[in-house]
Amino acid sequence: MAPSIKCRHVAVIGAGAAGLVAARELRREGHSVVVFERQNQVGGGGTWIYTDHVEQDPLSVDPTRPIVYSSVYRSLRTNLPRECMGFIDFPFVIRPGKSRDPRTFPSHGEVVAYLQDFAEEFAIEEMIRFETTVERVSPAEESDGEGGITKWRIEFTEKEEKVRRQELYDAVVVWIRSWPGKEMHSHNYRIPEPFKEQVVVLIGSSASAVDISRDIVGVAKEVHVASWSNAADAFIKQNGHTNLWMHSMIERVHEDGSVVFQNGKTILAHVIMHCTGYKYHFPFLETNGSVTVNDNCVGPLYKHIFSPAFAPSLSFVGITWKVLPFHLFELQSKWIAGVLSGRITLPSKEDMMVEIKTEYATLEAQGIPKRYTHCLGISQFEYFDGLASQCGCSGTEKWRKEMCLTSFMRVMKHPETYRDEWEDHHLVSQAYQDFSLYSSL
Repeated sequence: MAPSIKCRHVAVIGAGAAGLVAARELRREGHSVVVFERQNQVGGGGTWIYTDHVEQDPLSVDPTRPIVYSSVYRSLRTNLPRECMGFIDFPFVIRPGKSRDPRTFPSHGEVVAYLQDFAEEFAIEEMIRFETTVERVSPAEESDGEGGITKWRIEFTEKEEKVRRQELYDAVVVWIRSWPGKEMHSHNYRIPEPFKEQVVVLIGSSASAVDISRDIVGVAKEVHVASWSNAADAFIKQNGHTNLWMHSMIERVHEDGSVVFQNGKTILAHVIMHCTGYKYHFPFLETNGSVTVNDNCVGPLYKHIFSPAFAPSLSFVGITWKVLPFHLFELQSKWIAGVLSGRITLPSKEDMMVEIKTEYATLEAQGIPKRYTHCLGISQFEYFDGLASQCGCSGTEKWRKEMCLTSFMRVMKHPETYRDEWEDHHLVSQAYQDFSLYSSL
């Protein structure tokens, strides 16, 4: 006997890539959807939208500071090929009649344009309340009368009204927001000119550190990149540059501005910039301790999505990292939509907790710090295929996997040129063969 399909009234918080595709998948499944977005346009609430403004507190640790939500620097380009970034049935390709950035690794503006195209194609903007800030999300006493699924009270303010209002929803989908915790953090980096003739230390070895070090090396006196991934005695001058070095991690700093690395080298620095990622932060969400953030691990969460205490009425999209983000958002959203309708069944709360505890124990036994709980990396494809199986759709395409892995390897080997010396045109051809199934192209 087929399960009865339920229609839920669902709140989606944020109109970035995750929020947009979540709204589409929820409506496709028959749910009623409202998207709350504090900005006046789609595009990630600052994830992809560029602004010249930076925060007055360069470390962004003062809780009373005026917050700038954008972390985009002027020269930012994607670190993944556009073809493997796009949603399954709305590929991130160059569209006829559009005057855009045609590069394989396009600028941040091209990503915003793609998300705007997506919102227009699927009429998502009609579900979005722009310039509306969610102030508080808390469980309500009421239920839906069909098993006691918790309803959620959403308290929000609209820009023009300045009055807090509230509404009840059957379910809430939260798109992860990033909150920098930093000396100067890369969140506040925009352009290289302020670093002219300065000695700059960047902490980190991921995309932002690679990009920013190359962005400022032309104006800075010296650039030193410190990374946990380097051996303790690392001190390597980068090919093609006379003023760029890779180091082991920082051992200590002194009040005179000197920085001592684990390799024994000491420099006198003007700026230390943290390119070390962001912290999960949900200041609006009240769960009475059922969902916490401990050493940047959000939990407990089943499959990085559902809180067992509130499943299926509370879910998170985009918690995991080192992944193909848009593909992740889409598959997670499909699963959430199917679970909320009753078409897909979750394990019991007890079984979900057993699996979560087993996962935590496995990571601990492997010596993996808790803060890496949501880091998938190469295991992302197994995760994607598991979600796809639950949703009854095809797994991740072979070309998409190869394109992602090839890009990762090229970043490591050719950080200066990997965006503009793309050689895997056969993978692009395979991608476009799949894209031809999309009727409007």
